Amino acid sequence: QVQLVESGGGLVQPGGSLRLSCAASGNIFSLRNWAWHRQAPGKQREWVATVTIGGSTVYADSVNGRFTISRDNAENRVYLQMNSLKPEDTGVYYCWAASSMDSFWGQGTPVTVAS
Repeated sequence: QVQLVESGGGLVQPGGSLRLSCAASGNIFSLRNWAWHRQAPGKQREWVATVTIGGSTVYADSVNGRFTISRDNAENRVYLQMNSLKPEDTGVYYCWAASSMDSFWGQGTPVTVAS
């Protein structure tokens, strides 16, 4: 089993930046790919970005060029650096990780972009 705990959310003005962190514990050696998803109020959860075990990254069009996903294998953490934030980036951000057999979710950290 794997436990994921997100942190770093909060209130930020439009144009500002936040850095989210996701810490993994448990059977972390089985993990291969990591991702961030988000869920805006009243909307379905959507994928934001993925980083693979090999370090390749992929982004949703809505955040490409503004967000950066990265992983620290030594610390068992994944980060999401969010720059040039917009009000439409508001939502609860969830960390996701997968092994070859299973996938896991964190509990989420809220991000609010407002002036």
